[in-house]
Amino acid sequence: MAFLGLFGCLFFLYFFLLGLNLLGSGAKVMGGCAAGALFGDDMNPIAGLMVGIVATVLLQSSSTTTSIVVSLVGADTVSVKQGIFMIMGANIGTSVTNTIIAMGHMGDGDQLERAFAGATVHDMFNFLSVGVLLPVEAATGYLFHLTKACVKNFKSQDGEKWEGPVKKLVSPLGKRIIIVNKKVAKEIASGKSTCDTYYPNNGTLSCEDYSDPLTCKSGLMSCDKKADTPYCPAFFDPEATESIDRTSGVCSFIIGLILLFICLFALVKILQRMMMGASTRVLYKATNINGYVAILIGAGITILVQSSSITTSVLTPLVGVGALRLEQMLPLTLGANIGTTVTGLLAALLGNANGMQVALAHLFFNITGIAIWYPVPFMRNIPLNAARALGRSTRLFRGFPIIYIAIAFIAMPLIFLGISYLFSDGNSGLTALGSIIVVILALALLWTAYFCKHQGGSEKCTECLVAREKRNNAVKELPDDMEWLKAKVRELSEHTGLPIDEEEGDEEEPAAETPAKEEIAKEEVPAVATEDEAYEA
Repeated sequence: MAFLGLFGCLFFLYFFLLGLNLLGSGAKVMGGCAAGALFGDDMNPIAGLMVGIVATVLLQSSSTTTSIVVSLVGADTVSVKQGIFMIMGANIGTSVTNTIIAMGHMGDGDQLERAFAGATVHDMFNFLSVGVLLPVEAATGYLFHLTKACVKNFKSQDGEKWEGPVKKLVSPLGKRIIIVNKKVAKEIASGKSTCDTYYPNNGTLSCEDYSDPLTCKSGLMSCDKKADTPYCPAFFDPEATESIDRTSGVCSFIIGLILLFICLFALVKILQRMMMGASTRVLYKATNINGYVAILIGAGITILVQSSSITTSVLTPLVGVGALRLEQMLPLTLGANIGTTVTGLLAALLGNANGMQVALAHLFFNITGIAIWYPVPFMRNIPLNAARALGRSTRLFRGFPIIYIAIAFIAMPLIFLGISYLFSDGNSGLTALGSIIVVILALALLWTAYFCKHQGGSEKCTECLVAREKRNNAVKELPDDMEWLKAKVRELSEHTGLPIDEEEGDEEEPAAETPAKEEIAKEEVPAVATEDEAYEA
């Protein structure tokens, strides 16, 4: 039985990873052009940070964003200082994937609370690290000067790109479905091309022979022409336009999302069966390892899979089912943050000193963040308690993860990015507009803080959400409650001997009322006759 459970776990884990692969590939096809257009050198630190967040959310991969930034810095398209701020944003944006994975536990309140806390502990560490190190870097250039000293005598190396074992297992099947043209975002970001460049033939691909897809040049998607037997993926269409390729990307994204949730559901069920009978204490002892060892394990796993998103997304369901404590999830995600920097470092080895400087800044940013937030228990509890609070919020409203993702990873970055561009454009009118917007936002934040603290706004909001959740639960449980009530009524009827058929009872009521009316009429007639007799007399 244990063997079957292990086989089931490995089977669904493989397709879970395939789902992540399709999700990321679909996102790159959908957002490749938009993500590439975001990058530029004329921006302030806040704009650089927001570009990193938005680009990583669009591409669903911090490794891809880091590689693009390293390439742009190496080509002197983006300065090293701007590249450092973009890397900070990529660190935040990468945690959106495992937050989406946590939403797969919405069917169970306990699991959702644990899984969402396990996913957002990664977010909290990244937000806190950026909150401390962004102003420090802007004021002192700490990471810039440290990494500049490290690359003083750097020389580029010759070699090939290393591919991890997990990608070698998952990519063959994923490439049969969709292959992303990774040059799109890099070339658009460097200004070498636009999205229309890839569709030169009246908005379609350029092909020597439309009956043979292998003769076509790549658009947002491409074929594998380097394989022993060259082939094109299922979604590749020689006559595709940009909109058709984007639609294929949307389909890949949706298929990946469906695969993720199906495999997540199956993995959770199998894990629950395998852990049946095992007490929480036994499970916690089995996963209770030294925090610093856990950091090394998280880094090692991430180096193998070449993606921190994969590492944290696989660990999130374990937190949800109770096999892994939040205290153990934190160091594993910190290790994943370090492991994901290896991809950028390997890419930078083939470039120049500037690219290596940005890749090292990514590494030292994460190491500094760990040094600030992990060794001291008091500091460590700050991201842990913040994640627990977010987990508890799902008790008030199960749709909270959707609101959290929409605000933290979409609305806020776009708002700050828009405001930053208003100030950096150099137009006095746009600067004045930006100033007005900032004042309005500041007043709105101050009023919200005052309302929550001094006018009971926080309590009112909590009461409203609790009442809403109670109503939703009551509606869900109403059919079961009605069946229970019917069963109790039958038991009561059998005990008392009273009928339970309401229709028969309704038909009997008029028959019972008729005699009463007739009796009243009989009582009233004699009284009238007596009065007539008295008149005649």
